[in-house]
Order: sequence, then structure tokens, then C-alpha cells
Amino acid sequence: MRTIHFEVLKRDPNSQARLGQLRTPHGVVSTPVFMPVGTGGAVKAMLPEEVAATGAHIILGNTFHLMLRPGHNLVRDLGGLHRFMRWDRSILTDSGGFQVWSLKESRKITEEGVEFRSPYDGSLHQLTPERSMEVQEALGSDIAMAFDECPGTDEDRAYVERSLARTTRWLDRTIAARRQPERTSLFGIVQGGRFDDLRREHAAILAARDLDGYAIGGVAVGEEKAEMHRVIELTAPVLPADRPRYLMGVGLPEDLVVAVAAGVDMFDCVIPTRNARNGRLFTSKGIFVVKHATHRDDDRPIDDACGCPTCAKFSRAYVRHLFMINEILAHRLTTMHNLWFFQRFMERIRDALVAGELRALMGEAKQLSHAGAGADSDSDSGAS
Repeated sequence: MRTIHFEVLKRDPNSQARLGQLRTPHGVVSTPVFMPVGTGGAVKAMLPEEVAATGAHIILGNTFHLMLRPGHNLVRDLGGLHRFMRWDRSILTDSGGFQVWSLKESRKITEEGVEFRSPYDGSLHQLTPERSMEVQEALGSDIAMAFDECPGTDEDRAYVERSLARTTRWLDRTIAARRQPERTSLFGIVQGGRFDDLRREHAAILAARDLDGYAIGGVAVGEEKAEMHRVIELTAPVLPADRPRYLMGVGLPEDLVVAVAAGVDMFDCVIPTRNARNGRLFTSKGIFVVKHATHRDDDRPIDDACGCPTCAKFSRAYVRHLFMINEILAHRLTTMHNLWFFQRFMERIRDALVAGELRALMGEAKQLSHAGAGADSDSDSGAS
């Protein structure tokens, strides 16, 4: 019997999109779903109950960082990550593979795993498939991710082929290392770089392992948006239709709608929280930069169409003032707003699937992903 249960409730007649429901040991999650990122056991600047109040039913924790600080054994001894951070809903943890990949200057990849130096104190560590699974089970994750290598978009075909073979061997070692399958589910991660046939081949290899779910990795890592969308649209439909499909590290509204239309069910990204801390807010008219001097005496809310606590109580002028004096409340108010926006946007996607009107959201989603009133001319990346 599987630890999680996924059911497709409705399929969109005009795309690959699915409306679904994911049940974990910690509750029911409606899909498509966006997962706020709680890297070190907290969604930055937010209390767990505040995150829940935005409508989030599942968050992401980071294996790499929690293994290093405070240590997975300490978290286990204190009752697991749910109890440690006082979050009673579902948790997915990544494997640490992406974080290790990002440490290009201080890591060494071998058949055994990856050796790297801690970004905190320079100490030497090794992360292997077995170690990653051990850490995630100690944390008490509802959903664990298999340890993988994320080859860069600039890698040649020969390297990506070797990388995929190693990632597949690592997956088999991860499966063998599971000690608590009755509590923690396991998702595999499809890689393949920019090579279509290798992605299709790797998806088929993973599907043969009969995992609890499947993720698309190695996107939003510097490639052009059109290339990212092409890879998503190529990969998602060939993953098992009766299991949840998860797109890792992608979070702009236009990318979410494209991926949902391709058949993706789950998303995570730091964009809502990171942008919030930089004063870049998602609104019904596009991205809004609250720190601009033009908002110094603006008594309007961030977004007239938003029902979040920030927009219900505070003005643009006040939030800008908080940023100008480096007041931490600025981060709390803007993070609340952006998380609220993303949960409402996912609700709109689910409602559109019920009504058969997903395509009508695509043009609007593109507008929501770029500069609107009060924003500068910078564009935002989909990378996490």
C-alpha cells in the first residue's frame, strides 16, 4: 500500500492538464499545487500558521541545509521536522542534489556520491543516495526526492549520457536504502539536459521503477524560457498518468500555466518569498516594486483586488517606509502578500480546470509575470 494516494478528478479536454487530489499522512492537497519553500525549516519571515492561512497545504524543506544545520539527527530526536517547526500539514523534502550541483567550485562527483565543502564553515561532507534517504527519513518527510545529478545545460551529450546512467544507479541505491516506506513516499527525478531523446528515455526508465511520483528536474537553470517550456511540454505527458508530476524550481505565473497545461501537478519556487524580501510584489496588474519613490505618499493598498491581510490593512506608503528604514516587518508583510497571491492564483487555475477555461488564463498569466504599474523594467527569471 502506498504512503500517498493520488487521484485525477478531472482532465482538461483542450490540454494535458489534470485536476487532482493528493493524500499524504498529513492531509489532503488539491492539485495543481504550489509549495512555498521552507529551506531551513521555516518559510522566511513567516509563522507556520501564517503560511497555512494563505491556503498552503504542503511546503518544501531542504535536505542539504537541514543536514548541515541543525542536523537531521537532532531534528529526528526532537520529534521530526513537522513537530520541530510546528507545521501539521504535508512536507516534501528535496534530495540535496540541486544544492550540491550549485557548489561547482567545491564539490567532486564520484560513483559513490558527491563530496563537498559546507558553505557555512568549509567542513568536508559526502552526500550519497543512502545518506540523502537517511536524512529525509530522519526528518520525517511525507515525500522524499531521490538523489540525482543535475547536469548543466552546457554539458555535451556524452557527459549527459554518463550522468543519466549514474543517476539511475543512484535511484536504485535510494530505493534499496528506504527504511520507512510506510511513512515517507519517494519521487524520482527525470533529467536529460537539453536532449529530447535522453529525457524521454530517462522518463521511461524511471516509470519502470513504479515510484510514488515523478519530477522534472534540470529546468530553470539558465536556459531560455522557450527552451524551458519545450522541455516541460515534452517530458510531462510521458510520465505515468496515475502518479503526481512535479516541476522543480519553477514559479512565475506564465510558467505555471504552461506546465499545468502540459500535465504537471506540483510546483515549488523561492520567487514569491525572495521577490517579497526585495520589494517586488505580484499583483493583478503585474509585478509591482513598492520601494519606488513614487509610492512615498500613496495611501492605496498594494493591490485593490487582493484580500490578503497586508492589502486589507496597510498602504503602499507604509510598506515602502518599512523598507526604507530596514524594518523586518516589511519582509513579513510582503511575503504574506506574495504567498497569498500564489495560493489564489493556483485556486484560479483549479477553478479554470473545473470550468474548462484554462486557456483563457494563459494571456493573463504572462502579464502577471512581468512589470506592471509601479514596477521597473527588469524582468524576472523563472530560476529558483
